[in-house]
Amino acid sequence: MRKYCVRSVLAAGLLAAVSPALSQLYFTEQNFKPGPIEGSDPLVGLPIPGATPAEYRAHLLWNMRAGLNVAALQCQFSPYLRSVQNYNGILAHHSAELASAYSTLNGYFKRVHGARGQKQFDDYTTITYNNFSTLQAQMGFCQVASDIAKEALAAPKGGLYAVGQRRMRELRNALVPVQEAAMAYNPYSITVPTLPPLRDDCWDKKGQLKSKCAPR
Repeated sequence: MRKYCVRSVLAAGLLAAVSPALSQLYFTEQNFKPGPIEGSDPLVGLPIPGATPAEYRAHLLWNMRAGLNVAALQCQFSPYLRSVQNYNGILAHHSAELASAYSTLNGYFKRVHGARGQKQFDDYTTITYNNFSTLQAQMGFCQVASDIAKEALAAPKGGLYAVGQRRMRELRNALVPVQEAAMAYNPYSITVPTLPPLRDDCWDKKGQLKSKCAPR
């Protein structure tokens, strides 16, 4: 009886301390500070000074594609995320928009850097990939990238840029490690259950806790 009581109290405490899961990889929903963003925002990626609005648009698309590509490589630990399948689906579904972004961005580097334009574009692409690589923030990054990939697949053809405007800020913010709130002990927010005493004189012959030992 005493073992049953202790287990019941512990179970009740855990249920009270942990809220229901709201996302696939976390017990509690993480806030990666989402919000709309433009291609000219420095948070999007490497600077491309002197770019036109169309080139900034391509810049945002290319950075989001690079982030989802890195996620396809780094997030295979969870088959539920379908990181590879969703990324391949995006490439097929939005092939025309991505091809246009590639041509526009490649044209920017040739326009600005002349004969060195292709080399500069290759360096830009390599550094962009590397800037999405993360280990400490892998869980958050994979969660956000998975959500974005699903939204991108559901978007109509020609609508990938709109997804990037809505979600690119969140994808970048997900590269910063966050702590799972439900797994961290916080004495100010979690009520620790009071266990009944295990002394023999606190229990009667029927296994009932005596009033003198009841928690107050």
